[in-house]
Amino acid sequence: MQTFGSPHPHSSTLLVIDVQERLMPVIHESESIKQQINRLIQGASILSLHTIITEQYPQGLGKTCADIMISEQEPIIEKISFSCMQCDDFMTRLSSQNSKDLIICGVETHICVLKTALDAIKAGYNVFIVADAVSSRAKENKELALAHMRQMGAFIVSTEMVLFMMLQKAGSDTFKAISKLIK
Repeated sequence: MQTFGSPHPHSSTLLVIDVQERLMPVIHESESIKQQINRLIQGASILSLHTIITEQYPQGLGKTCADIMISEQEPIIEKISFSCMQCDDFMTRLSSQNSKDLIICGVETHICVLKTALDAIKAGYNVFIVADAVSSRAKENKELALAHMRQMGAFIVSTEMVLFMMLQKAGSDTFKAISKLIK
């Protein structure tokens, strides 16, 4: 299915990259980023999207932050490669979901988010980078990475934008739940 720049809930996966306890304290605007990531996770649940959570070298960077609302049913995929697409466990999980659209949030924008996005685009996925739910230690690195990903074919969106893009109309229970989440 051609998306024409809009993800479809039946073919989308939310990817939460490396929101870890020893990394987030040094991330630019980390509290705001975590708030938006939690909105995305809740929105993904409302829209019945698949969600994949990754951790980069948790022995050094710690586990996923306790205030990130992850489901206990969602296994966390540990990786050492910067690109999630270079991790066999991740690819096995992603392949089983038949997703064509990847909605990406997390850190760091100029390292793991960037490498994952570029590899996903190369593999034929429609990639949506949620700009208000990604960050780096330095704001400039985030901005440069977003510009580069846009040039390479990623769609740069906001949390509110991507959630409403997946709704077909107003008035449904799903619309009401997403609207309440955003307010």
